[in-house]
Amino acid sequence: MNFLFAWRYFKAKKSTNAINIIAWTSITAIIIGTAALILVLSVFNGFEGLVKSLYSSFYTDLKISPASGKVMTITPEQIQKLKSADGIKNFSMVLEEKAMIQNGDNQTVIYLKGVDRNYRYITGVADHLINGTYDIGTIELPKLILGAGVEDALGIYADRNIFSLKVYLPRKSDSKQIGLMEDISSDTIQSSAAFLIQQDFDNKYGITNIDFVRRALRLNENEYSGIEIALKDPDEVAGVGEQLKKIFGGQYLIQNRYEQNRSLYSVMNIERWIVYGVLCLILVVAAFNMIGALTMLVLEKQKDIGVLHALGGNRNFIQRIFLSEGLLLALIGGGIGMLLAFVIATLQIKYHLIPLQGGSFLIDYYPVKLYLRDFLLVGTTVFVIAFIASWFPSRKASRQEFSLRSE
Repeated sequence: MNFLFAWRYFKAKKSTNAINIIAWTSITAIIIGTAALILVLSVFNGFEGLVKSLYSSFYTDLKISPASGKVMTITPEQIQKLKSADGIKNFSMVLEEKAMIQNGDNQTVIYLKGVDRNYRYITGVADHLINGTYDIGTIELPKLILGAGVEDALGIYADRNIFSLKVYLPRKSDSKQIGLMEDISSDTIQSSAAFLIQQDFDNKYGITNIDFVRRALRLNENEYSGIEIALKDPDEVAGVGEQLKKIFGGQYLIQNRYEQNRSLYSVMNIERWIVYGVLCLILVVAAFNMIGALTMLVLEKQKDIGVLHALGGNRNFIQRIFLSEGLLLALIGGGIGMLLAFVIATLQIKYHLIPLQGGSFLIDYYPVKLYLRDFLLVGTTVFVIAFIASWFPSRKASRQEFSLRSE
């Protein structure tokens, strides 16, 4: 009944054309705000999915690392239990340390990551090579897979470089008087390939044979800096994590992919909410227009309010009519805005209409992903703002009814 009155008031001709203009202006603002919110959130979803896919090519489902220090000791018994744990697809033992790589006058500091033969099967590094073949070599003939940024800093083509690279690593000293990490090892290594995943990895990582790194660092055979694990089902990460806690205990840090990249995901989430808040200002502007339109409508419908009161309409009934009028404006604007956003996003997904400026990114168009939760969030936001904006004029209308009663 309330929406029936609201619909009739919306369609009916007004004595003052400004009421229609303001009403349609508020609807237009709601359409723009709704569409903008959904489209921006969808673009964030697209970039978030892209970034997560890139990071998942380098970070594994789970990682075991020392709770303190750089190196942890893993016993053969623990490795055996790890092999028999449920849900684990494969795992790789890794040793990681900062190193300086030199090619003639060019040099750069990288994270040198020593890995075993299983590493290529638990990450996507081998699938992101831009030149060369995946080869980490042996302890006697080590090979180095460079990030594309490191390759550029050294001024080489990894797969065609005929000269060996110099690698310098800190290592444990045999002398107790000097200290633990004062000695520097120097060795040569041959580059075999280069990978391109994401700048965070491309500019600072080199991957080689774990035994070569262990020898350079003078570490024992059972010392590692981490164990990287791929799961059969990534959704079972919590259950497998509990198994690992029983195997390794509290002296090890067990992290899922989110915990390994906590800062990245936190920043992305904060950016999403900041943009969401800024774009809500468009809806706030629409709310002011709505207040103006409904206030003028209340003034025009004073006689109707008196008639409704005479027919038995109480204060709450009058208020609900004008609340419904505001929600009707929001429903029309929000519905059209959502439909418009859906059409634009679908066209972008299918035809890549809007390109990304610059050719340095992995894709040349804005990635978009539509999620139902975004439509529900934006719809709720429009409803709440419209309800608040409609409350004041509707309250005025209900009080107008009492003033007519007194007459």
